[in-house]
Amino acid sequence: MITLNIHKRDLKENLEALRDGGMIPAIYYGKKEKSTPIKVAFSDFIKVWRKAGESSVVTLQGEGVELDSLIYDVDVHPVKGTARHADFYVFEKGQMIQVNVPIDFVGNAPAVKELGGNLVKVLRELRVEASPKDLPHTIAVDISFLATFSSVVLAKDIKMPAGVTLITNADEVVVSVYEPKEEVVEEVAAVDMSAIEVAKKGKEAKEGKEGAEEGVGGKAETPAGDAKPAKK
Repeated sequence: MITLNIHKRDLKENLEALRDGGMIPAIYYGKKEKSTPIKVAFSDFIKVWRKAGESSVVTLQGEGVELDSLIYDVDVHPVKGTARHADFYVFEKGQMIQVNVPIDFVGNAPAVKELGGNLVKVLRELRVEASPKDLPHTIAVDISFLATFSSVVLAKDIKMPAGVTLITNADEVVVSVYEPKEEVVEEVAAVDMSAIEVAKKGKEAKEGKEGAEEGVGGKAETPAGDAKPAKK
């Protein structure tokens, strides 16, 4: 049983001052419970949140109440990543509830260990229905059945704990193995250096011939400083 001590919260209280004092503002509500603002010790909440997640029952105690609830939502600071507000959903005794439960992948997949495949976790959680007392914290999925690259584990293949009903589509792929493709290396044709050398020599010979022809038939230019004055 996971419990959390709560205290009434005045809506006029300054939330930043509340957080600076080591508390976190919260609220609880339910089908037959009106929205009630509360505050809880920040350190206590973090311990409970880590242990219960959003799929285990948390009993709220204090201020003359004892209520079974689930952590429905947690507002996290976008920069610091710390929790700054929490919502608790209170349910009725005996009520069946639906939640998303995290998947715990266990075992070793032969297709990965022996064949060098890559494990592909398609789903990270499963939607289930159960009474609060039967809600699992996680659901184990054995991947030791993945022996070949064509092997998959479907949602319907997973054994549900007692009192838990699968809500996720039964034919949904939960985990599979990806066969790595060999990288094809294209051979690059070797460069014919002799052809480049011949072409280079041919170009140099042509340029030398054109230079020689210009020296024979062309008129030599007289530097501007040596020009003779025209006769009058």
